[in-house]
Amino acid sequence: MLDILLIRHGETDWNVDKRLQGHIDISLNAEGQRQAAALGRVLENEPLDAIYASDLQRARDTAQAVATRQGKTVQIDPALRERCYGGFEGLQHHDIEQRYPEDFAAWKSRELDARYPAGERIAETMREFSGRAVSAVSAIVREGAADGHRKIAIVTHGGVLECIYRWARQTGFAHARDFDIFNASINRLQWDGERIHIRQWADIAHLSPQVLDEVDR
Repeated sequence: MLDILLIRHGETDWNVDKRLQGHIDISLNAEGQRQAAALGRVLENEPLDAIYASDLQRARDTAQAVATRQGKTVQIDPALRERCYGGFEGLQHHDIEQRYPEDFAAWKSRELDARYPAGERIAETMREFSGRAVSAVSAIVREGAADGHRKIAIVTHGGVLECIYRWARQTGFAHARDFDIFNASINRLQWDGERIHIRQWADIAHLSPQVLDEVDR
């Protein structure tokens, strides 16, 4: 058995503004730094064999707050990045709706193969993104289990958490999200050698009650 702590990065100013981040490399704000520090403190006495993070600084810096107290090095994996939203990135929801009304409707209806207009980068479809996220986490988990690890932490993004939750529950994307994805939340899963099982979701007992949920709900 391998225990997995799946953690969303701390708060950023763009989370507060409900501005789509995607692959844009936004840093933690002061509250996000406080959340990361609280995360490091609450996990200080949990023996972690390895700590992984997306290469985007909001996830990397959140992971580092945990790693510093554990005396560990953060292992960076770009495959743990948030979904790439192409031309949607950097915009607030109402801006997307005004600028790209048809694509906005496809986003809100959760069309798996919709590809939004390109921006600095080409957008991923939900199917492509989910495949990437599940493959990345699966690879980390299988490697950890093969190395004899008993508990690992993976610090990533809200979209990745949603993909892993739906994969573990074996539900599709057709229905709207009915579970929370909070900044700096701890989500406890377990790998039994074949499947991932959710043991506890959206633990924010270490944080203030004002913590933000993922904006795309």
